[in-house]
Amino acid sequence: MSTAVDLTAFVKTYDVRGLVGSQLTAEIVEALAAGFVDEVGAAGSEVVVGHDMRDSSPEFAAAFSRGARARGADVVSIGLCSTDETYFASGSRNAPAAMFTASHNPATYNGIKFSRAGAQGISLSTGLAAIRDRASQYLADGIPQVESPGSHSDVDILAEYAGYLRQLVDLSGIRPIRVVVDAGNGMGGMTVPAVLGTAAALPELPIEIIPLYFELDGTFPNHEANPLEPANLVDLQKAVVEHGADLGLAFDGDADRCFVVDEKGDPVTPSAVAAIVALREILRVRASQPEGDLYVIHNLITSRIVPETIEAAGAIPVRTNVGHSLIKDRMAETGAIFGGEHSAHYYFRDFWGADNGMLAAMHLLAEFGHQQEPLSEFARKYNPYALSGEINSTVTDVPAAYARIVEAYTGKGEFDELDGLTVSGADDAFWWFNVRPSNTEPLLRLNVEAGDRATMERIRDDVLALIRA
Repeated sequence: MSTAVDLTAFVKTYDVRGLVGSQLTAEIVEALAAGFVDEVGAAGSEVVVGHDMRDSSPEFAAAFSRGARARGADVVSIGLCSTDETYFASGSRNAPAAMFTASHNPATYNGIKFSRAGAQGISLSTGLAAIRDRASQYLADGIPQVESPGSHSDVDILAEYAGYLRQLVDLSGIRPIRVVVDAGNGMGGMTVPAVLGTAAALPELPIEIIPLYFELDGTFPNHEANPLEPANLVDLQKAVVEHGADLGLAFDGDADRCFVVDEKGDPVTPSAVAAIVALREILRVRASQPEGDLYVIHNLITSRIVPETIEAAGAIPVRTNVGHSLIKDRMAETGAIFGGEHSAHYYFRDFWGADNGMLAAMHLLAEFGHQQEPLSEFARKYNPYALSGEINSTVTDVPAAYARIVEAYTGKGEFDELDGLTVSGADDAFWWFNVRPSNTEPLLRLNVEAGDRATMERIRDDVLALIRA
């Protein structure tokens, strides 16, 4: 009897992500495709497949098509695209989808982001484990072809996608804005000219785009396409200042996350962006829906300004754990109109509850473009507190470090264990910190926020000393 292949090393909590060749191969992709079609019941119906610009992506997309068709699915290939284009295709066609990308990971990696019909997320607990286990069996025993194999067709959805986003956010009436965009040689190099420019034959906007690294290149020759790392923002920050631009946008490799810098080159926190977009969405929905509760989701690492903004606008903030598929699930459960994460993922009810960095950027451009202040001044009101950012510490004994923190802060703050440990100040000063163990590494992740920088630094240094003792 054959032994099933172990895929657990690279079938992660929210997606598939592994080293090309040694972990992810065309044969394995074919088996995962077959398992996916079985899990989502797609035999006899459409499955959307898209891919990014990595060298291995076209081969993997072709392998996926073979495996999916063998199990009876009709594959609709949308070719080169951003991750949120696959969400658009999945939502607008009400079809399950697979996107080949490793997001911000180096060129040696690739992966798959799966969606059920309607851009609904799939995680280990909601189907990904079953896909993995089916694929392992298919690798051991072969993929049995159904009596009526599926078809394959190619569809270009970029213009349709760009037009849909333009319908959601009207940028035609804003003041002229000069924007430097760093696509990091990722898919933003294709989507930005279509959505914000005229590449999709849409009307010209009062936005001057200064492109940085728009050439699609999966080897990432200029810098990693991971704007979460400060080193990868340096080129954008310099270019914004050199060109006298109003702001800068940086997209990650698959262009589903967007980071913002102001006219001075200083980062605008994802929490500030979340607060700005939340306010716009609340006011927009409330205009046509004056009665009833509106919910907006934020994870527990976002700044306090996010729930404060939501409440001040008359909506209800919903605090959640950190996690991509989890937030998608909570969007569906609550009917939330918007969701924001500290990691620059932004989720929209009008986008099937899925995340879309481009749409968040458009909301920011619209709000900024209807007033006259520079972005540094405009964004300041959405960033009133001092944040540490996420600080990772390698810890050999995580439970012992956790225990030291609990002992030191017992009586000094209120404890909350929604996701790791959050301690909120019990004294007059406003502060909180969260410590979360990593699921995959011997790390503790620390985030601190306070009413002023001195308090934030005092708490940060005190907790770091406890973690690293």
